[in-house]
Amino acid sequence: MQRRAFIATAATAVAVAPFITPAGAAAPRPAPVLLTVSGAIANGNRGPRGALDQLMHKHGIEFERAQTFDYAALATLPTVSIEPQVEYDGQPHRLTGPLLTTVLKAAGVALHDAELMLRALDGYGARLNLDEARERRFIVATHLDGAPLALGGVGPLWAVYDPARVAGMMERPLAERFADCPWGLYHIEVAPA
Repeated sequence: MQRRAFIATAATAVAVAPFITPAGAAAPRPAPVLLTVSGAIANGNRGPRGALDQLMHKHGIEFERAQTFDYAALATLPTVSIEPQVEYDGQPHRLTGPLLTTVLKAAGVALHDAELMLRALDGYGARLNLDEARERRFIVATHLDGAPLALGGVGPLWAVYDPARVAGMMERPLAERFADCPWGLYHIEVAPA
């Protein structure tokens, strides 16, 4: 009988061990936020912009609530891949990530009649409406040629589409095709149209 009790106790200890934080050990920290969606959203998982949100402060971004996404949250969303010829080297590259509309839906955005401001880390902003984002099949790219987008490159997120799939876009010079595609994307403001 004591042997059974010991085995049951040991099995329970092994099963719950990963969920116990030793005394004095710090609880796991949340992963860093990569993308914040604010404005016309349903709920949100964070409150107003705080004093330490200095990049948002410098870019004049204000909100009362927002939905934030870390890498893991974005990775749970269905992904698509596109292969545009990009302006930086004139070569086709495979970009992978969730559709922008999928990210907006996950943030609680009503997917009709919305204006979007896509903001990059360097302050660059691109305005487009939700219909344009849907028609061009914008993605929030997380990977380039199978590797995560790097900060210091065009990442860690890039709002981008494939100009070859949009009528008339290939007639424009290569650099102009990506004017609405901020790399280093970190904030999306959603406003009613």
